[in-house]
Amino acid sequence: MWNFIKNREPNIHMKRLFEPFLSYRHFRTRAVDRQNTSSTGLYGFDHLKSPKGFQRFVDEAIDRSSELIDYISGMPSSAEIIRAMDEISDTVCSVVDSAELCRQTHPARGFVEEAIKASMKINVYLHFLNTNHTLYNAVKKAEQDGHLLTEEARRAALHLHIDFEKGGIHLPSGKLDRVNQLNMDAHKLCREYGENIINDPGDVDIFPASRIPRQIQHLLKPIYRLTSGVSKESLGSYEDEQEKGFRIITEPRTLFSVLQLTPDEQVRKMAYLKGSSVPHANHEVLDKLINSRHELAQIMGCKSYAEFVMQLNMASSPEVVVSFLQEMSNMVKEKADEEFNTIRNLKRDVCGQRCVDLEPWDEAYYTTMMKSSAYNLDSAVVASYFSLPQCIEGLKLLVKSLFGASFDSVPMAPGESWHPDVLKMCIHHPEEGDLGFLYLDLFSRKGKYPGCATFAIKGGRKISETEYQLPVMALVFNFSRSHDSSIVRLNHSELETLFHEFGHALHALLSRTDYQHFAGTRVALDFAETPSNLFEYYARDYRVLKKFARHYSTGEVIPEKLVKSLNGARDMFAATELQRQIFYALVDQTLFGEQLSVPRDTNSIVAHLKRQHSNEKHVEGTHMHIRFSHFLTYGAGYYSYLYAKCFAATIWKKLCQEDPLSPTTGTLLRTKLLQYGGAKEPADLLTDLVGDGIVRYHNGGIVPDVTSCLEELKLLDDKNRHIGK
Repeated sequence: MWNFIKNREPNIHMKRLFEPFLSYRHFRTRAVDRQNTSSTGLYGFDHLKSPKGFQRFVDEAIDRSSELIDYISGMPSSAEIIRAMDEISDTVCSVVDSAELCRQTHPARGFVEEAIKASMKINVYLHFLNTNHTLYNAVKKAEQDGHLLTEEARRAALHLHIDFEKGGIHLPSGKLDRVNQLNMDAHKLCREYGENIINDPGDVDIFPASRIPRQIQHLLKPIYRLTSGVSKESLGSYEDEQEKGFRIITEPRTLFSVLQLTPDEQVRKMAYLKGSSVPHANHEVLDKLINSRHELAQIMGCKSYAEFVMQLNMASSPEVVVSFLQEMSNMVKEKADEEFNTIRNLKRDVCGQRCVDLEPWDEAYYTTMMKSSAYNLDSAVVASYFSLPQCIEGLKLLVKSLFGASFDSVPMAPGESWHPDVLKMCIHHPEEGDLGFLYLDLFSRKGKYPGCATFAIKGGRKISETEYQLPVMALVFNFSRSHDSSIVRLNHSELETLFHEFGHALHALLSRTDYQHFAGTRVALDFAETPSNLFEYYARDYRVLKKFARHYSTGEVIPEKLVKSLNGARDMFAATELQRQIFYALVDQTLFGEQLSVPRDTNSIVAHLKRQHSNEKHVEGTHMHIRFSHFLTYGAGYYSYLYAKCFAATIWKKLCQEDPLSPTTGTLLRTKLLQYGGAKEPADLLTDLVGDGIVRYHNGGIVPDVTSCLEELKLLDDKNRHIGK
């Protein structure tokens, strides 16, 4: 009933699909109280004033949940059963979400350790809830007696029923015990996989330092060696006898910068090979996870884990997903082949060798070269218009123009924040009042979660006819502070990421569901990324950018020509990028699909699919799947990004493109899409928003209409136009 899924590409977005659980006594967070200046704990929870407060936080959550279970056991009205279940969910999730955010971002080791303990304890309690027949029987009664008066209440009962049975509660005790063990094993394996990525990112030492371009040297660690070749990291006063070099830590962000900007092919090759072959320990971890998930699915009567997880998704079955992916792969192949030949020919021209191959470590470098040349782009010039304060003004612009609300910084109570850099923002509507709160943790620091993500703290829910629990979220980024400037400047890709994550936050902050079970991003997985993908468009539209993107020193508005160049460069190799995402999604479906042979060789599976669905050469000894965490957090669901890309393209074209900042556009987005969270069927929301032509019904499932997406990327010919509808 309570399953947790993290996600985002290239960053990772944290969200939950099927939430655990309104009564009249509930946990409060002073995060919703703007006037209170007395001391509090993390995120406004009084318990979290000290690390040990996590223990009391968990204990009180369990005590309150036990009271609610006793209340439900008396079989009150169906409406009260669902309300009480939702309060259990809200109570437990407050602990789960707070512990996860603390674990990933808090600089104090004491807080992190107690958050980990709290997470472990509450997860044990979750297994108790998942196997509680009192709750299960009450949900079935509420669903069957026909007395639930609202569509959302009936939907909540149905989803709770399904979630219970996905946990195996209806199985004989032996099988149920095995399901519980497999779920616990999977949880541990996912955490181990992630920890291995952090602990073993790989590194390569490069000498001399001149082989590394100056613009990325600040990302790397200076190292020194004696002229005799003995490596040293510090040799005190003997600097005149040392040769300087750099150590490349091949974590994904640094690796991409190296591959993109380093002229020395051998440096690129070494970095690529190292970064694509670690952490070795994840071979075994991933194999164990695949086997655990497959066994779980079979116990539950499914042919595969992919089939198991799609029960409440729009796609409904792996066959629908694979058919959609194969169809898209065929659509983009011809154009992707052309793009590959163009990149390879550039390398041959630069190298002066007509028979040289394009290697995997070459693509980012030569595509960057071609984009810069074709559109005269200078990364420093681009970033000069995207200072971080101005980009935050861009978020305020969206909220004001679209929704008629303000998005401003508000003071925090003592103890509420976890780092001096953290900001607390509030969305405030002049007629409706405060709509929700958002913490911004923007800068990179040691020990912090390394990606970009949206974290829930509190989901919105109706407490009574006159009171609504306001949503509280956190956006976590890792923007780099420059060594030579006090002004943080983003590149255009980082701006898109900021707007993408803000789309997730708006989905949560503007939803107004009766139950937190459906609040914000708590939706079908293959719908969850749609609002975030839509808001990326606002980071690319000149009519939007000209209102906030100004030169950090002169105040000059970003030139329209520069924006056109950025968008032209972005779409220059659109088929190649789309083909890559299709390949990732097919790997995901295959790893967690039906197993025709055991044991399975994941390395061979990935290599085979790469040859079929990508022009990129497979290099023996490289293993992209051992540090692609989406295969864990989005197991059998990575296709959702492609669904979202297609849905967002259609919404933009039909609703937003004509006047993206129109209040009418914003009203439609809020009242027909965002406010419902997961309380309505996604296909109904999408069709109600833009009409026909956004979804297709295929073999019992739902797939996106791809026409708008392919038109936008200039990949639609007459043949594809017929297939895409």
